[in-house]
Amino acid sequence: MPAATILIVDDEPTNLSVLTHLLRSDYQLRAANSGASAVRAAASEPKPDLVLLDVMMPGMDGYTVLEHLHANPATADIPVIFLTALADDLDEEHGLQVGAADYLTKPIKPGVVLARVRTQLEAKRARDWMKNQNDVLEAEVARRMVENDLTQRVSIRALAHLAETRDPETGNHILRTQGYVQQLANRLRTHPRFESTMSERYIDLLARSAPLHDIGKVGIPDYILLKPGKLTPEEWAIMQTHSRLGSNAIELAESDIETPLPFLSTAKEIAHWHHEKWDGSGYPDGLAGDAIPISARLMALADVFDALISARVYKAPMSFAEAREIIAAARGTHFDPDICDAFLSGFDEFIAIARRFQEA
Repeated sequence: MPAATILIVDDEPTNLSVLTHLLRSDYQLRAANSGASAVRAAASEPKPDLVLLDVMMPGMDGYTVLEHLHANPATADIPVIFLTALADDLDEEHGLQVGAADYLTKPIKPGVVLARVRTQLEAKRARDWMKNQNDVLEAEVARRMVENDLTQRVSIRALAHLAETRDPETGNHILRTQGYVQQLANRLRTHPRFESTMSERYIDLLARSAPLHDIGKVGIPDYILLKPGKLTPEEWAIMQTHSRLGSNAIELAESDIETPLPFLSTAKEIAHWHHEKWDGSGYPDGLAGDAIPISARLMALADVFDALISARVYKAPMSFAEAREIIAAARGTHFDPDICDAFLSGFDEFIAIARRFQEA
């Protein structure tokens, strides 16, 4: 282990000489003969592990030097031992109150100086070791959080793609609808009706949960899901069950974990109610207006827009202009009026998302 570096600060050359002679065999030494030069030296390399600081100096005294050292993050953790001719107990008490690690009076006693220096350096090494351990631990926690986050996102995407294997023509539907939902939420962040909900955290939950909106389609028979023509009333009733199937599946997943995950609660809302309509004519529960969770209202518009502009087994894709007209016409009936307005006012952004994730 390399020898510790000590900065000796004193305006008296004799005192500098005495301390240098006492400490040079065990430590690397640096010296400063004024408060200003001490502040500069403490912040430069090699950075001292300890400062022996005279209190009574012309210009900048030791108390002021200590204040400067504590104010600079680069020097704030360096322990300081005051060396002074002020021998009053109140002086020592004041020195310790302002942040000195120790307080020694002149004339110095060599054995006491060596012992106090050693004690402070050992304490600093212990603190540095603990800080390094904490830094390593924090880095490991951060790494695992990133890894867990990535695992969660990949798992969500895998489940969403599992649903899409039943309906291969949807392709990048989950990426597009995820992008639409996130864009809508960001556009509503400052809206009076939504600003209390649309925090950065909530928008992240929305984006994370959106890909699971159609997970219930895994429970719909192929003859219905892939039917090229119009569904019969009986078939349509079965098709509508995918919303409940999806929310039930997510609820079962929730029951298997001890700590609730907010994104699963949001995903369950989206899966269950993204086919509800603002006027109450949707399914499965016929909810209306603000009774429909915000997450589901956002997904309702995103899902319809993407369905309109995408090819399906039962229809050709519409143009962006045609899709915009249909959604605008459904303002206040199918869609929350304010969410619809956010979509229409930023329509070019939604076109950009659609083109970014268009089918290959």
